[in-house]
Order: sequence, then C-alpha cells, then structure tokens
Amino acid sequence: MRLLVAALSLLQHPRAERPDVRAGLDTLYGGGFPAAAAYFAERAGRDSTDAAPVTFEASAYIWWAAALENDAYEAVRIDSLLDVAIARARATSPGPAHDFWLATALGYRARQRDLHGHSWGAAKDGKAMRDAYARVLAVDSSCTDCYLGLGVYQYGLARASALARLVAKIVGLGSGNAERGIAYMRRAAAEGDLARVEAGWVLAAALVREAARDPVQRAALERDARDEVARLASRYPGNPVFQRFLRETAEPLP
Repeated sequence: MRLLVAALSLLQHPRAERPDVRAGLDTLYGGGFPAAAAYFAERAGRDSTDAAPVTFEASAYIWWAAALENDAYEAVRIDSLLDVAIARARATSPGPAHDFWLATALGYRARQRDLHGHSWGAAKDGKAMRDAYARVLAVDSSCTDCYLGLGVYQYGLARASALARLVAKIVGLGSGNAERGIAYMRRAAAEGDLARVEAGWVLAAALVREAARDPVQRAALERDARDEVARLASRYPGNPVFQRFLRETAEPLP
C-alpha cells in the first residue's frame, strides 16, 4: 500500500524529480542565456517525447531577447520550439504531466502571440492553457506552479486592450480579474517550484503597471516591485534583465 501511495503521489506531481530542468533554469536565470539554450537543446535531443526541455529552450531565447531589448530576436525560432513542445505534450498519455507541460508551453506561445500582435491566436492559446492548468489542479491542488499561468491569464484579461477584450469574449475567455491575477502571481512567486523565479519577475512587471494606474498607491507598488526584483537579483546577480530593472527604478538621491 505504501508503494502504491508513493506512486500515485509521483503521478500527481509532474514537476517532481527534474534536476535536469532545475540545473538549466539556474543557468538561464543566472544570465547564461546562450548556455541555457544549448543545454536545453541537448536535453531535448536525448528524448524526443519530453516537452519540458524544448519549452525552456524557447524560454531561454525569450529571456535573451529581453536582455537585448529586442522582441524580434529569434522570434521564428521561439515559435518553432514552442510548436514542437506543444506537439510533444499533446502526444503524451493524458494526465497531470500531460496537462502541466501542455499548459506551460501554451502559456509561452500565448505570450509570444500577444507580443507580436496576434490577439486571436493568443486568446485561443490562453483559453487552452487555462483549461489544462485547471485539469492539473483538479487532481493536484498543490500545483503552485500552475498559478503563474492562471495569474497572468486573469491579470492579462483584466488589463487587455479593447480589441483583445473583444477577441477574448468571442473565444469565451471571460473578463479577468486583476487583483486575483496578482494574488495568483504572488502565490507562485512565494510557493512555486520551477515557476518561482519567473513568477516573481512577472509579478514585478504587473505591479509597475498597476503603479502607473494608481497615483495614490504608486510609491508602495513601485517599492513592492523593486523589492521583488531585488530578491531575484540577489540570487542571480548575473542576470542583466534584473539589473537593468533595478537601475531604471532606483530612487533618486536626496
């Protein structure tokens, strides 16, 4: 019976026992974007059924583009990698692992499509991501990593443009809730596993955006965002994206 319980527990935690992914993510978040991309590409070549390394190879290029402040950098490669990751995830047996990696890859692709002005595709991927993470949580309520994607979903819908809201309504996404989205991001940033660093970064970006909308709470929100990124930069001082954020949001000397 004990062995059966242990086996079921492992099935319900698709992110468990992935030291290979953790090692690559530490390189990525440390600012070693080319090395991380190469690492994940090598891992992806070892197992043509594993969606995780292809997903994070795409993520490495996304972070690399952010460091270069060039949204077009390797955009075609990123799209291709995410298509492969989604195909790999869809080809696996149904279950929490299938849904988790499918949702994660879909979330990245929704982000890319939205970044490049493809609202319809972004909305469709966002809906599929939401549904897949919901299936994971129905089986594994401890999946705190799931709350990053769900938080971005809720926040993004709440703060979307008029066109994006129209598309979301047609697709059936709903209207979103900014406060709930930020709460979900906070949870992933505080309790997440593989998604903790990215959740902290996305949370900081959302807080900066909220600060621009709320003059009364602006100072507190900006301070909260800076504190979040300062924690990330303390752990990963070599990440130029974090360092640039801290320089740009530094409080002026008296």
